[in-house]
Amino acid sequence: MQLVVGRVGRAHGIKGDVTVEVRTDEPELRLGPGAVLATDPASAGPLTIESGRVHSGRLLLRFEGVRDRTGAEALRNVLLIAEVDPEELPEDPDEFYDHQLMDLDVVLADGTEIGRITEISHLPSQDLFIVERPDGSEVMIPFVEEIVTEIDLEEQRAVIDPPPGLIDDRAEVAGGRSESGGQDESGGQGESGGQGESGGQGESGGQGESVGDDH
Repeated sequence: MQLVVGRVGRAHGIKGDVTVEVRTDEPELRLGPGAVLATDPASAGPLTIESGRVHSGRLLLRFEGVRDRTGAEALRNVLLIAEVDPEELPEDPDEFYDHQLMDLDVVLADGTEIGRITEISHLPSQDLFIVERPDGSEVMIPFVEEIVTEIDLEEQRAVIDPPPGLIDDRAEVAGGRSESGGQDESGGQGESGGQGESGGQGESGGQGESVGDDH
């Protein structure tokens, strides 16, 4: 199984370093020296991480074979993808991989059906559930502890306590989705963990991975 664990940002300096928008809650594991990552587009990779460090709150990586700013700039916006055993689970019990959350029924605490999770959108500030309602419309549910109160994988459901207007004002929801930037078009999945805590140290202009790439 593939997980989107990062997105390459701007070049940093002149020796090939790049900033990386982190989309995993396990950067030490997924983005450590020696890690070999597939890419989207595939033509940019595979990339092997030579070194990494945090600078001013951002992760900087250097890849083998990338020795100057020109090479680093050529990687801008490339998605970094890790191969993960589908049976592997996040270490934190409050974190989930996207494939665990897909198709969960979304209900209120009293059992009222809201819909089904069809997509996970990873934004820099938080992750969003894209929920298809029984009438075919869609609503976005922020994956934060205050709203998503329970994830029950055995019962295949997510229990929510939405604030007024979140699931009723569909026009506002639809408009918000069109402005949010959506989610990656890559084949890789993300991670959702921590129910609303972004795992990224990345740039605010990027698109995210669900924490809740790896959460």
